[in-house]
Amino acid sequence: MTTPSHPPAPAAVPLRQDARTIGLIGLAHGSSHFFHMLLPPLFPWLIAEFGFNYSQLGLLVSVFFVISGVGQAMSGFLVDRVGARPVLFFALSSFSAAGLVAGTAQGYTGLVLAAALAGLGNAPFHPVDFTILNKRVSPQRLGHGFSVHGISGNLGWAMAPVFMAGITTATGSWRTACLCGAALALGMLAVMVANRDALDDRQGAWAHQAKGGGSAVADEHPMAFLKLPSVWLCFSFFFWSTCALSAIQSFASPALQTMHGLPLSVTAMVVTGYMLCGAAGMVVGGFLVGRVVRLEKVISVCLLASAALLVLVGTGWLSGMAAVAVASVAGLGTGLAGPSRDMLIKRASPPGATGRVYGTVYSGLDLGFCLAAPVFGAMLDRGMTSGIFYGSALTLALSVVSAALVGVGVAARSPRPAAVAA
Repeated sequence: MTTPSHPPAPAAVPLRQDARTIGLIGLAHGSSHFFHMLLPPLFPWLIAEFGFNYSQLGLLVSVFFVISGVGQAMSGFLVDRVGARPVLFFALSSFSAAGLVAGTAQGYTGLVLAAALAGLGNAPFHPVDFTILNKRVSPQRLGHGFSVHGISGNLGWAMAPVFMAGITTATGSWRTACLCGAALALGMLAVMVANRDALDDRQGAWAHQAKGGGSAVADEHPMAFLKLPSVWLCFSFFFWSTCALSAIQSFASPALQTMHGLPLSVTAMVVTGYMLCGAAGMVVGGFLVGRVVRLEKVISVCLLASAALLVLVGTGWLSGMAAVAVASVAGLGTGLAGPSRDMLIKRASPPGATGRVYGTVYSGLDLGFCLAAPVFGAMLDRGMTSGIFYGSALTLALSVVSAALVGVGVAARSPRPAAVAA
C-alpha cells in the first residue's frame, strides 16, 4: 500500500545566503536614493555657472519624479514579465548615463535630460527590490530585509550631498562630481552582475510562492480598493510628508547659507545629518511597532516634534551651527515614525490588495517630490528663507492629520474585546 506523497518543504536557507541577497538589495536601493540627489546639492554651483534661478532648478526635481512616478506603475508589469534582475541592471545603467550626461551638460536642456535619465533609473526600484526580497529571502528574515532596505535608502540620501558637494569643493568642478557619480553607478552595476546568482528572482527557496501562491480573497474588481477612503488618506500622508522631505533635501542647505553666512560645504551637512538621524530613528522605530496598538499616536508625536524643531530653525534665533544641528535632529522624528507608518498602511489595506495599495500610496511620494520642489524653489527665489523650514513644518503637521484619520478608521474596523460580565 502506497502512501500519498507530499511536496517536500523548502530546505532551511543559510543565514549567509539571505544576508547576501539583503545586502545587495540594500546597496542597490541606497544607490537609487543617492541619485535622487545627483543634482540638488549642486544647485548653487549651477546658478553661478549658468545663471539659473531656484524655480528652474526645482523643475529638474519635478522632471525626475514625474518620470519616476509614472514609470513605477509601469515597471511593475515589466518586472513580472521579464524578471527583476535585468530591470535592476537597466536601472543602474540609466544612473550611470545620467551622471555622464550631467557632467557634460552645456545648459538647461542637458540637465533636464540628466534628470530624466535618473528618474528612469529610479522608477523600477520598489518593484525590483521587493520582488527579489520576497522571492529570495526566507520569511523569518524578511522583516530584517525590509528594515535594511529602508535604512539603506536614508544612507544613500545622506551620502549624496557629502559626495557631490565634497568633490565639487575639492576639485573646483561640479562636472567632476557628476562624472564620479556616473563611475559610482557603474561600480554598483559591476557588483550586481558579479553577484547575479543571489538576485535571480526566478530561483530560490521561496520562488515557488510566486507560482502557486494564494488565491484571491474576494471576487471583486482589481481596482475596487481605490474606493476606500483609507487608501487616499495614506496617499495624502505620503504626499505631505514627502513635501517636507523635498524642502529639506533640495533647499535647506542654501537657505541656511543665506540665513547664517555659512559655507556651502558646511550647510550641505544638514541633509546628511537629517538622513543619518532618520536612519537611527528607523532602527528604534522598528521596536516600537510591535509594542504599540495605536500607531498613529507614535506617528503624530514624532512628526510634530520634528515640525517644532524645524520651526525653531526657521525663527533664526539659533546660531549657524546650532541651526544645522537642530535641523539634522529633526530627521530623528521622521525616522521613528517610518516603521509605524508602513505598518499602519498595511493594517489599512484590504485583504488581497496589499501590493496594489502600496503601489498607489507610494506614488504619493513621487507626487510630493514633483510638486514641492518648484514651490519651495520659488520661495527661496523671493528671499523667503525661513519659509523653507516653516513650510516643512506645516506639511509635516498636515501629514499627521492624515495619519490620525487613517488610525481612527483602522481602530473602528478592529474587533473590540468582549465585555466582562459582572
